[in-house]
Amino acid sequence: MQVYLVGGAVRDELLGRPVAERDWVVVGASPEQMQRLGYRAVGRDFPVFLHPQTHEEYALARRERKVGPGYRGFTTQFSADVTLEQDLQRRDLTINAIARDGAGQLIDPFGGQRDLQARLLRHVSEAFVEDPVRILRVARFAARFASLKFTVAPETLLLMRRMVDNGEVRSLVPERLWRELSRALAEPTPEACFDLLQQCGALGVLLPEVHWPGCARAALRAAVQLSTDGAVRFAAVLAGSSRTEISALCERLRVPTEYRELAVLNAGWTPGLLAAADGNAGVLLALLEKADAYRRSARFEQLLLAAEATLRGQHGDGDLADRAHGAAQRLRAARNASAAVTLPPAQLQGLAGPQIAAAMRAAREAHIQAQLS
Repeated sequence: MQVYLVGGAVRDELLGRPVAERDWVVVGASPEQMQRLGYRAVGRDFPVFLHPQTHEEYALARRERKVGPGYRGFTTQFSADVTLEQDLQRRDLTINAIARDGAGQLIDPFGGQRDLQARLLRHVSEAFVEDPVRILRVARFAARFASLKFTVAPETLLLMRRMVDNGEVRSLVPERLWRELSRALAEPTPEACFDLLQQCGALGVLLPEVHWPGCARAALRAAVQLSTDGAVRFAAVLAGSSRTEISALCERLRVPTEYRELAVLNAGWTPGLLAAADGNAGVLLALLEKADAYRRSARFEQLLLAAEATLRGQHGDGDLADRAHGAAQRLRAARNASAAVTLPPAQLQGLAGPQIAAAMRAAREAHIQAQLS
């Protein structure tokens, strides 16, 4: 039984990046042997075990064979005679197919170190075309490593285009598509993901509602500068899309409610943000009410960031962007000034529901006016 550190941990060590988690491959062992050693089985589709002390994942070396369409169309073969090289060969990119043994020696049968030095994302083998998820993974790695000047190898890009042309990419299930996209949105340069998906032809197939690049690319770049919030970045990606398109995309991909609500609310809201730049207390209060800012304060903050990013995407970083930023600041201040307004009991006597709401509204407007003065 031999144990090797594999995948992202080795890659990130070689790049001098922090290692978030470590994965291990075990060669020459059986499931029964792992359990006798105290490892806890957690794998559903293939043998994966948690170390009894570190709780890190240890997977038995395995081979995969394509038997049907899509990323689920595989059979997994594992046994004590599967070699480390056979396990590494099933991986997507050469930079993810490097292992390190217990003595610290690197095992790199597919040139991953060479591609790290050349800053290339290159497929391990022609089997790359068998799994459409790999298109999304390459796009996510492009988003992660764009700042390090990584590019996709020409031959890998050709394979990605072939997968789009032969319809393999259409077999992606919505949950997996959203999972990879949401991860890409969290990367330092998420626009590189969408750039690559468009370059290989997958974007129009998977996300026809996204109008890329257009203002959406610039809006996403602005959102990255403003926030690490995935929902804000998602709303920026859809800056040029209609509410109907946004709803259709979110329904199809089963996008979380938080993301969906913010993207729909942001669509068409930028004129309101600009109106706040020089609007009076009544205008600011109406905008706060429209955005449900008093009940949904966290979402309101997301909306301000998304709308500002959208305006920057539409008009660049000029005077209008400065105006949008100032308007967002005015709305924040207006909400803070009026959020804690209460009416004394004496003022509520004899008032019905609509009258109480009107009195509360008047009090909030007065507090906003005082804050503006």
